[in-house]
Amino acid sequence: MAGMGASLATLGFVRRVEAEPEPATPPIIFTNFRLFDGRSASLRVGLRLLVEGDRIKAIDSGEVGAPESARVIDCGGRTLMPGMIDAHWHTIFAGLSVSSLLSADIGYIFLAASAEAERTLMRGFTTVRDLGGPSFALKQAIDDGLARGPRIYPCGAMITTTGGHGDLRPLSELPRRPGGPLSFLEQKGAANIADSADEVRLRVREQLLQGASQIKLVGGGGVSSPRTTLDMLTFSELEMRAGVEAAADRNTYIALHAYPPVAIRRALAVGVQCIEHGHLMDEETAKLMADKGVWLSTQPFLSEEDTGRLTGQSRLNALQMFAGTNTLYPLAKEHKIKTAFGSDLLFSSDLATRQGVMLTHLRRWYENVDILRMATSVNGELLALSGPRNPYPGKLGVVEKDALADLLVVNGDPIADIALLEKPDTNLAMIMKGGRIYKDIPKGG
Repeated sequence: MAGMGASLATLGFVRRVEAEPEPATPPIIFTNFRLFDGRSASLRVGLRLLVEGDRIKAIDSGEVGAPESARVIDCGGRTLMPGMIDAHWHTIFAGLSVSSLLSADIGYIFLAASAEAERTLMRGFTTVRDLGGPSFALKQAIDDGLARGPRIYPCGAMITTTGGHGDLRPLSELPRRPGGPLSFLEQKGAANIADSADEVRLRVREQLLQGASQIKLVGGGGVSSPRTTLDMLTFSELEMRAGVEAAADRNTYIALHAYPPVAIRRALAVGVQCIEHGHLMDEETAKLMADKGVWLSTQPFLSEEDTGRLTGQSRLNALQMFAGTNTLYPLAKEHKIKTAFGSDLLFSSDLATRQGVMLTHLRRWYENVDILRMATSVNGELLALSGPRNPYPGKLGVVEKDALADLLVVNGDPIADIALLEKPDTNLAMIMKGGRIYKDIPKGG
C-alpha cells in the first residue's frame, strides 16, 4: 500500500501536503487580577502570573522573569480562576436529540458534536470526562488543533448488559446470540452489550485499546433508558469484578453507573473506585463509601428543567432521581464522601447551555467557594485517578506553578456571586486552554 501511494503521488494523483507547524504562542503575563487558585477560601491579590507554552511557569508577587517578547494582559481587577471541569459529560450525545442520533448520518453526528464541543469550551469548561460514547476521534481532532473543544477524558462505549441502561436496541434485533453480530449501537461505539465475565473483559479491553482513560460500566437502570427502572441490577458480582480487574490490569479504574444502595454495595464489594449518580443512596451505603474512600460523581438534577420533558417510565425514573437529589448531597456532606461535579445533560443543545446552571444548583447544600473547588481542583483529583492512562499529564483545576494553563477571567467575584457562571457569554472575559486563548479580553476593556 505504501508503494501504491508513492506511485500515485509520482503520477500526480496524490498531492503531498506537509504539515505546517502551528505558530508558537508567545509567553503571556497576567497582571491586575484577583486570584481563585482552585483551593483557597478567598481571593488573593497583588500577583503576576506567567504562562509559557501550555503551562503556568510562575506566579509571584514580584517579577516573574518573562522575556521581553511576552504579551502583558491587564485583567482590570477581574477574577482569574482555573478552567472548569465537568466530570460527567457526553460529548457526542449532548447536543442532538435521540431521534437524530439514531437516524442521522454518522458524519453529521460528529460535526454536530464538534460544534457542541466548542460551545462547551466557551462556557468555561476546559475539560470534560466523557462517560459514554464514541468520542475518541473528536478528542484527537481537538488535541491536534483541528477542532475547538475541551480536553476529553474518554470512556468510549459504556458497557452494559442485555436490558440494562444504554441498551436501546430495537426489539427486532433480539434475540442476541453471545459472540454474534454487533447491533447498530455497538457498531457506532455508543454502547457495548456484555452478558458474561468473559464478555466484560473483552469489551473493557477494546475500549482501552482505543484509548479510554477510564471505563464506564452500567450497574442498573437509567432515566434515559425507558425500558429500565432505577431499582434494577445488571452485572453480577463476578461480571463486575472481571471489569474491575481488566481496568486495573491497565492501571486505571471503573466508573460505575448506579442508583440504588444494593447496586452501589455490589460495586464496592469488587473494588469499584467511582460511583456515578447514586441518587437513591441510603445512610449505610454512604458511610461504606466514605470508609472505602470511593468517589461519588453525581449531578444536582432538580426538575424537568434539567432533563427536558419526559414521558412514561423515563419520567417515573426522573421523579425518583429528583427526590433522591435532596437526600444524596446531605448524605455526601455528612459522611465527607469525595464528591465530584458533573452535569450529564443529554440530547438537547438547549439543555447543554445549562452547564453553569447545574453547577449553581449546588447552592442548596454548599458554599460558593466549595462549589468552585468541586468544579476545579476536586474534579482535577478525580481525573488523576486514571494514573498512567491520563491523556493529559499535569495538574488540572488549579492555578499554580507547573499546572496546565487552563484559565478563566471572570467579570466579577464568583466566590461572592457564583451565578456569574450561569451566563458565560456575558461574564467570562477570557478563556484559555493549554496556554492558547480562545476568548480574549476586549481591547480597552
